[in-house]
Amino acid sequence: AQIEKGDEVNLTKLSLGAHSGTHIDAPLHFLFEGKSVDNLNWNDLIGDAQVISIPAEVNLITQEVLIGLPKITAPRVLFKTRNSQHWGDAQFQMNYVALDASAAQWLVDNGTKLVGIDYLSIAPFDNPAPTHKILLSNDVVVLECLNLNEIEPGIYTLVCLPIKLTGREAAPARAILIKA
Repeated sequence: AQIEKGDEVNLTKLSLGAHSGTHIDAPLHFLFEGKSVDNLNWNDLIGDAQVISIPAEVNLITQEVLIGLPKITAPRVLFKTRNSQHWGDAQFQMNYVALDASAAQWLVDNGTKLVGIDYLSIAPFDNPAPTHKILLSNDVVVLECLNLNEIEPGIYTLVCLPIKLTGREAAPARAILIKA
């Protein structure tokens, strides 16, 4: 319905997948009895977050890459990679920068509560399960499809609120960063 067409109100219909746009992956995405998005700890979605810039020559974020970066001091980590340059592209990029299993385990071992990245998946296109399973089985929230184009590395307050979808493995989310 549209007022300009003579209707009394404007009404918009939405039809989209749970993994559309910026979204949260809950453990249920890869784990049979994992938590659904409505059962996540909401305190993990709000608080200090560190935006880390990954050098352009890095094709895969590994434990070794993480060890060589500036010290991670926040419980939420957002990776700004060369993926950010693809936000204007209409075509899917299969060679996007992602985390491998060693990086996922390193983040778990170092107390990360949430990890985000600036493309469609946190994990490599050709092998998504290991990275997701390590993070999600350890209750690390995965935040995908972040637009970090205009965000400088540093510490921010992250407010990330997914749509409350009962019993689902993912949900679109509004994620904002407030400069600390």
